[in-house]
Amino acid sequence: MKEAILYKKLNGKVQCTACRRRCVLEEGQIGFCGVRKNIKGKLRLLVHSLPNAVNVDPIEKKPLFHFLPGTLAFSIGTQGCNFACQFCQNYDLSQRREIIGVRLTPTQAVKMALDYGCKSISYTYNEPTIFIEYAYDIGKLARKKGLANTFVTNGYETEESVELMEEFVDAVTVDFKGNGNPQFYLKYMGVPKEEEIYQTLLMMKEAGFHIEITDLVVPKIGDSLEDAKKLVRWIVENLGEETPIHFLRFFPHYLLSNLPPTPVETLEKHTKIAKEEGMKFVYIGNVPGHPLEHTYCPKCGKPVIERYGIEIVGWHLDENFRCKYCGYKIPIKGENFLKEKLENLKKESQNRE
Repeated sequence: MKEAILYKKLNGKVQCTACRRRCVLEEGQIGFCGVRKNIKGKLRLLVHSLPNAVNVDPIEKKPLFHFLPGTLAFSIGTQGCNFACQFCQNYDLSQRREIIGVRLTPTQAVKMALDYGCKSISYTYNEPTIFIEYAYDIGKLARKKGLANTFVTNGYETEESVELMEEFVDAVTVDFKGNGNPQFYLKYMGVPKEEEIYQTLLMMKEAGFHIEITDLVVPKIGDSLEDAKKLVRWIVENLGEETPIHFLRFFPHYLLSNLPPTPVETLEKHTKIAKEEGMKFVYIGNVPGHPLEHTYCPKCGKPVIERYGIEIVGWHLDENFRCKYCGYKIPIKGENFLKEKLENLKKESQNRE
């Protein structure tokens, strides 16, 4: 437990400023997220140094395809969430209102990341904004040791959160659901103002974060092609046509176990719309072996990074991330981290050929 950074004192009450809910809490009250509590007039983060999910993942699992490709991410999550998604794959973490976990200090987290050969630390599994002070304490140490930091987030950060993130975060994956439909967000996720996510994205762009977008396409209730077109157009106009977007396949889980998995054909229709609107890097996720797991060169159309699931199986870029067939530069960040990894990827690709 540690005093939070992001809050205001209001005559004995406190107002949390970490996420857009801006919960106002009386003495003893806990915020919507379940991990931020008013204790004697101070907002305390109950899960600081107490993660309940710690793993080493390929960074492609986040998914981040254009940031440090082929590297490992030390991944951390806690209990709690500021959303109430009825389909959450990690609901035992996000929706359980119980403070449990394993003791892991920021110093220990950074040491473990380095010991496992990771190039980054990812704050993920549940919404990292709700434990941002813990992420901040880890992230500042991580940067000093040459590690990058990434958020896998629902995008409900406040201006105060984004300002704090600027001190340690390098990349974000912002997860949309149901094509960003407002009624879907309210009914199935308990989110009253989904439009605030777009405001956060603009702040993240201004902060200089590498941004990738995911969209969980939920069949029957969250798969409108018109909504998909609106979302894609906003991304192109405000974030740019080279912003990677991943359309993810839904699988039945938690309170929506009665729905079928998303038909692959539905995902393909979404990718077609994204390409027609000008997006250059469009992916399908949760469908291992699909051709749209690969990165294609926008100029010559050839695959330059081939994947199977979250594993890179083919690499056709030079050390500056230029297509080896036509020289087009693919927008990928991470040159400073990747020199040794790039050599290994090229050798592995040549051996397969």
